[in-house]
Amino acid sequence: MLTTVTAGPYTVRGISVGGVYTSLSVPELGLLFDAGASPRSHGPIDTILLSHGHADHIGALPALLGIRALHGKQKPPRVVMPNEIVDDLTAALAALSKLQRFPLAIEAIGMSPGDEVALRADLLVRAVRTFHPVPSLGYIIVRKIAKLRADLIGLAGPEIAARRRAGENVSDYEERLELAYATDTLVSVLDHSPELLKARVLIVECTFLDERKSLEHARAGCHIHLDEIIERAERFENEHIVMMHFSQVYRPDEIGALLDARVPARLRSRIIPFVPVGPHWPG
Repeated sequence: MLTTVTAGPYTVRGISVGGVYTSLSVPELGLLFDAGASPRSHGPIDTILLSHGHADHIGALPALLGIRALHGKQKPPRVVMPNEIVDDLTAALAALSKLQRFPLAIEAIGMSPGDEVALRADLLVRAVRTFHPVPSLGYIIVRKIAKLRADLIGLAGPEIAARRRAGENVSDYEERLELAYATDTLVSVLDHSPELLKARVLIVECTFLDERKSLEHARAGCHIHLDEIIERAERFENEHIVMMHFSQVYRPDEIGALLDARVPARLRSRIIPFVPVGPHWPG
């Protein structure tokens, strides 16, 4: 059922079919992006980043919370989401908790574009605006790398240590954009948040790929068409691009050839289509 691809240092594992379900884990970061499906292997993940409130991206969250109990998880997971849906999701989980006589508890964290939440000492998530008919966000995972302050370079180690002990901050921090996630959005997200194009790994939707669905159709549903990716081909600086959320209009086993035929070679060499092996979508 699950698809697994490798993009640089990261594994992306899960399921994504446009309009049906999307739920992608990156185990090296301990993160789950969206919860439109509830495979048991996603149960132990403690941080879930929700792009928006549509059922194909959030509908399996209650089942996932139930699965966590089978993994012995007692602490509620941290669930990051657009600020606008926190109250609605909390109320929905409260109703379902009452229905099944079991608490479906989460630590709800609402974000607005530009907000940041620390994931651990060296890692944070930054929210970016996406463009969909409902409140929605994309996410950039940022690693903070400590480096000795430039004005202290050349000082002896014991002196630097003494300054640190005295409470002086001896480090500057460099940000490295490790991974970005953008789905269910107009392509204008790449224009409004060009930092997405600089992340080491970009996970991005590309729902429609050719003339079977027009550019106008894609834009009407606030989704990305491959034509729009091709227009921006020279702007992508990412080392790896995991392309996902393909429409069922296409068979999984034809998507690679479609990309080969249409995408400039320099960009195509970095694209990893997130599709299962064979002609059928899961489920």
